[in-house]
Amino acid sequence: MIEIPSDLHPELVPLAFLLGEWSGAGVHDFPGAEKCNFGQELSFTHDGRPFLEYTSHTWVLDAEGNKVRPLESESGYWRIDAERKVDVTTTRDEGVVEIWTGELAEGKPQIDLITDTAARLPEAPEYSGGKRLYGYVNGDLMWVGEKATPSVPMRAYMSAHLKKVVDPREWAADLKDLPDDGIAFFK
Repeated sequence: MIEIPSDLHPELVPLAFLLGEWSGAGVHDFPGAEKCNFGQELSFTHDGRPFLEYTSHTWVLDAEGNKVRPLESESGYWRIDAERKVDVTTTRDEGVVEIWTGELAEGKPQIDLITDTAARLPEAPEYSGGKRLYGYVNGDLMWVGEKATPSVPMRAYMSAHLKKVVDPREWAADLKDLPDDGIAFFK
């Protein structure tokens, strides 16, 4: 179920499905880089202004699913206009800044983005641009990213399946009239 916070800026209602903390795993595969499984924590928050704040942290996973080391981190801001055009700015830890543009699909929670502008520090890896697809499917957030460099044409390089992280304190706040001892509840 998608909840719309009462203090969410009205322009952001179409993006409400993104809100929250998400966690899951995916696959990273690009020529010249390590092919690996990765874990991800992603967050979309708001403070009442007409944008969502976005952060993402990924790390390499070993064969048992344990964290090995950081992979990529990025942060940014998401906006949407009345015509469902989505604009995103991101900054990545490797020294890349991007402006993404795209749109929210009609009738479904899916966003297609493509880089409009990308800039990188001289020591950052080669990068020409990218595409991303985000979708809300059966309560989960899934995404796939494509990228291109001067030597590699546009191709998929990362994808993940994320589940909403729920704080048990939120559930407990909604429960009324619980017995003080917690045991009587189960009798």
